[in-house]
Amino acid sequence: MATERYALKVPGARSVSPDLTVVAPFDRKPIGTVATADAATVEHALATAHRLYRDRDAWLPLAKRIEILEGAASLMRTRAEYLAVEAAREGGKPLPDSKVEVARAIDSVRIAVEHLRTQQGEVIPMNVGASSAGRLAFTQAEPIGVVVAVSAFNHPLNLIAHQVGPAVAAGCPVLVKPAKATPLSCFRFVEMLREAGLPDEWCIPLVPENNELSTRLVSDPRVAFFSFIGSAKVGWKLRSQLAPGARCALEHGGVAPVIVAADANWKAAVAPIAKGGFYHAGQVCVSVQRVYVERSQAEPFARALAAAADKLKVGDPTAADTEVGPMIEPAEVSRVGEWIDEAVSKGAKVLCGHRKLSDTCYAPTVLLDPPDDVRVSTQEVFGPVVCVYGYDKLDDAIARANSLPVSFQAAVFTKNIDTALRCYQRLDASAVMVNDHTAFRVDWMPFAGLRVSGHGVGGVPHTLHDMQVRKMMVVKSAEIRI
Repeated sequence: MATERYALKVPGARSVSPDLTVVAPFDRKPIGTVATADAATVEHALATAHRLYRDRDAWLPLAKRIEILEGAASLMRTRAEYLAVEAAREGGKPLPDSKVEVARAIDSVRIAVEHLRTQQGEVIPMNVGASSAGRLAFTQAEPIGVVVAVSAFNHPLNLIAHQVGPAVAAGCPVLVKPAKATPLSCFRFVEMLREAGLPDEWCIPLVPENNELSTRLVSDPRVAFFSFIGSAKVGWKLRSQLAPGARCALEHGGVAPVIVAADANWKAAVAPIAKGGFYHAGQVCVSVQRVYVERSQAEPFARALAAAADKLKVGDPTAADTEVGPMIEPAEVSRVGEWIDEAVSKGAKVLCGHRKLSDTCYAPTVLLDPPDDVRVSTQEVFGPVVCVYGYDKLDDAIARANSLPVSFQAAVFTKNIDTALRCYQRLDASAVMVNDHTAFRVDWMPFAGLRVSGHGVGGVPHTLHDMQVRKMMVVKSAEIRI
């Protein structure tokens, strides 16, 4: 398949930095190039976005923003097959799942439109006493200012839609930096927004030529809102460098726990847990990683999960029958192997996997009872590894699930409403799934990492809300009597 080149998309700027070559994670063959931004280009992009925001006469009217987003969603629908194939090539997520991602990205844009159509301010109580007599107060939403969005590789289209779509809906000029491994889907999305009528200056994709420039982009005092999806180490460091007054939302990862209660139909839990653990080769921030199963059922469950994992077809993500694709980089394959080696050396039992299939693919792996202090038990593996642990008492399983500084989505499988509610009440999580895996998500629901796992709330309506300010007007008049 032909490679694509994306020229610089910063209106009025020219960069002298070299192009970035994008390779397919499966076979490491070049699939595209993207112009990168030098220091002058980054400054020009910031100045352009800030100038737009400061010129209130240039703000995009609500009806125009709705028209643009509806047009972009329509373009995405007509190009859905192409977008899915290219996202699979670029990010390594198997084609069936990439098709779901494209459908979600379209829905994400539609959700932003729906929210705009129903968004409302509020009336603030006045005239309730002498101090507020003769007054009327209400709020309306205004754009917060310049948005800088920094995104991750694992959902190269939908994550961009989640960050850029709400910014456009809110009326904010937005600068978006995609992951260097997967910038092509981002550039395609911005092109469709522009084709739908968004003036070029309002959404500028750029890939700074080095990390120093990326930090400069994020920390610039002209930035009002910073949206970040990626590693906790990078996200928290960047947050510490934000200019005073800048707001942010950070979405990091977790080490997602699942509890299979003694009363659960554990055989029915195998398929959803396998999907939640091995989907996108485990490269998902809420991927199933730790599964706590009642002691007598733990090994039978783990062996059934291993049998399911062994049947998964690993390979070329653009093939229609592939179920697990590659890791994003060969170095990640080696890292995952090292983490598993460590767990095995300290007593974990390997039930399947534990081998490289190629430089870019790792076999789905199930480990039984790895120690609680090894990396596969304490850190986000971000790979195709699921660990199963036996427990004796439910509260012990809950305590072990809560033992880490991360907190995102969790799950419990049970037939008992009291067990479900006990886990819901006691698990450290922003969401608890009952009889489903931890990676469940729809794009209008709140999606939030807690503690080390993040800051703020994701999900299209929630992101849109964060990218706006509620501006109040208080009117004083002798005619206001009610």
